Order: sequence, then C-alpha cells, then structure tokens
Amino acid sequence: QVQLVESGGGLVQAGGSLRLSCAASGRFFSSYTMGWFRQAPGKEREFVAGISRSGGSTNYADSVKGRFTISRDNAKNTVYLQMNNLKPEDTALYYCAANFGFVTPTSASEYDYWGQGTQVTASS
Repeated sequence: QVQLVESGGGLVQAGGSLRLSCAASGRFFSSYTMGWFRQAPGKEREFVAGISRSGGSTNYADSVKGRFTISRDNAKNTVYLQMNNLKPEDTALYYCAANFGFVTPTSASEYDYWGQGTQVTASS
C-alpha cells in the first residue's frame, strides 16, 4: 500500500513557476514508476510527465516539453514536478500516481495509487 500526498500548488501569473512535490509513504518507493497527471474542469485526466524507478528515464506530454521537469529522490520517497513558463492552459488539478512495475505508463488506468491532487492556477 502506498499513500501519496501532493503539495506546492498555487496561483501564479502566466510565465511564472511552481514546484510540485509528492511525498509517498509505505515501503519500496523505488519499486514504483511515478507519473504526474492533471485534470481541468470539464476535461479528462491527462498525462503530464512520468519517471522511471531509478529516475534515469523520463517522458513528457508534448504540451509541457521544455517547460516542465519531473524528478525523484528515492531516499526521501518524493517525486517533484518543476513547472516553468506556466500558461493559462496549464490550470488544472494536478495528481501524482504510482505504478508498481518497470514501465512508465501514460494511461491513467495503469496506475495503482493516486494522491488527492493540488490545484495549479496560472492567470493571464
């Protein structure tokens, strides 16, 4: 069992930055690939970024490439999402998720555990 708690969301002006954190409790954090997803009102949950168990491999949605960076610290059981040059269209509830396995899925249905989410709002 893994419990995930996100933090770091907030309100920023377009062009600003935020750093999200996701703290995991439970054992064997390094056995999980991790992902960040987001969901805007009236829209489906979408993949944002993913990271392998060691942190050596990452993947991103095209809409955030070059602006967002995912990382993890297995000693601290934490995964991060650094978001730069935020745009109004990035406004959403951001979730972290854990997948017990070797691959880093882009489909939400393949993740085993989810946090409650943290709100990110980028105003124009």
